[in-house]
Amino acid sequence: MGTRFLITHGRVFPFGRNPRMIEDGAVAVEDGFIRDVGTTQELTARYPDWDLVDARGQIVMPGLIVAHTHFYGTFARGMYIPGPPMKNFPEILARLWWQLDRALDEEGVRYSALVPIVDAIKHGATTLFDHHASNRFVEGSLDVIADAVLESGVRAVLCYEVSDRDGPEVAEAGIRENVRFIKRVREEKHPRLAATFGLHAAMTLSDKTLDRCVAEAQSVGHSGFHIHVAEGPFDQDVSLERYQQRVVDRLYRHGILGPDTIVAHAIDVDAWELEVLRDTETWVSHQPRSNMNNAVGVADVPTMLRGNMKVVLGNDGFSNNMFTEMHVAYLLHKVHRRDPRVLPADQVIQIQFQNNARLASHFFPFTVGELSPGAVADIIFLDYDPPTPLTVENFPWHVIFGVDGTQVTTTIVQGRFLMRDRVLLTLDEEAIMARAREVARATWERFWALSESA
Repeated sequence: MGTRFLITHGRVFPFGRNPRMIEDGAVAVEDGFIRDVGTTQELTARYPDWDLVDARGQIVMPGLIVAHTHFYGTFARGMYIPGPPMKNFPEILARLWWQLDRALDEEGVRYSALVPIVDAIKHGATTLFDHHASNRFVEGSLDVIADAVLESGVRAVLCYEVSDRDGPEVAEAGIRENVRFIKRVREEKHPRLAATFGLHAAMTLSDKTLDRCVAEAQSVGHSGFHIHVAEGPFDQDVSLERYQQRVVDRLYRHGILGPDTIVAHAIDVDAWELEVLRDTETWVSHQPRSNMNNAVGVADVPTMLRGNMKVVLGNDGFSNNMFTEMHVAYLLHKVHRRDPRVLPADQVIQIQFQNNARLASHFFPFTVGELSPGAVADIIFLDYDPPTPLTVENFPWHVIFGVDGTQVTTTIVQGRFLMRDRVLLTLDEEAIMARAREVARATWERFWALSESA
């Protein structure tokens, strides 16, 4: 396939500023970017010599964006955790996640990234915001993940999770890793890599470390952070007990919030904290499956949207089938409010396709998440044959009740085919999964040893 090709005969949903459906639609792609969008008849006449890619009536739409995920959590799947069932979120952190990130070595980091990237490509997720931790292997860890990203062909925004929980040396290593990687990304200017400055959560970060992170970020001309905020009451309890401030207020006073910062969850926040997040134009990432699994509560997303807050959708390390995340978001808020009118399908679609696209476009020097001239060519095909009429107006309800990531047949990033007709083209899934099982077993052995010594 050359650098120019024409996708034809698709049901094209461009999204962006011009929401519409083009019934027999076409998309012209040149040098990784979209040159034109229109009907198949129009574009085949306009570009008669271009290579043709027949979508065969499938839905053609922008690739999905994951606003908050954790590649490093991959090996938790199926892992035995010694002891009685974990009864609350602090126990989940201490006995699962903080032991797992200590158990990861360099190869563990690589394969815990490759596995979810395979999952992303197969389910049409083309841009991912990863929040990494591997306190046994800090220096160079983001390079290992970046190598997996570049090898696979997806797009990613990476950071390292700074925390005081393993002592000052590990915290300093995390700060250095963020700064080093931010500099690397800025120097290389790779179109599929971006960086932000990772922080774990207010409850594991002292005032001294927060100030140091802000100073180091500013020293390299960087102002944005990616941090968990009020993921349940524990974060607030620690903040109030130790600092006599609520979490959002404390982060605001330290200069963490702002239009370049992503806060994940924001569940246990009050009205004043919501106002601070809105007024600072901070991005708030919602992860309904994770919140339900951890039993930490439900973020007040309907109120956030009513206040024009910048709400985006992530998965917190669950599968990269973002259609499933949309389905859960649609249902969760209805049952939580006991009101079927809450968070209708069109609002869920707004979060995933409009807000997530704005977030990704904020971190890259081009438009991401829409099919329009000049936007980057991140495109997926969906093999969805609707049993009822399909229009731009009812598309959100088709997504919620009929569309799933398993229907993705083709994934394109920056004009490059990563999967075509369900065949992966850049990664060897069988070899990755076979080696991942071996690496996971070694990681589990270290995890169990750490659990016994805790």
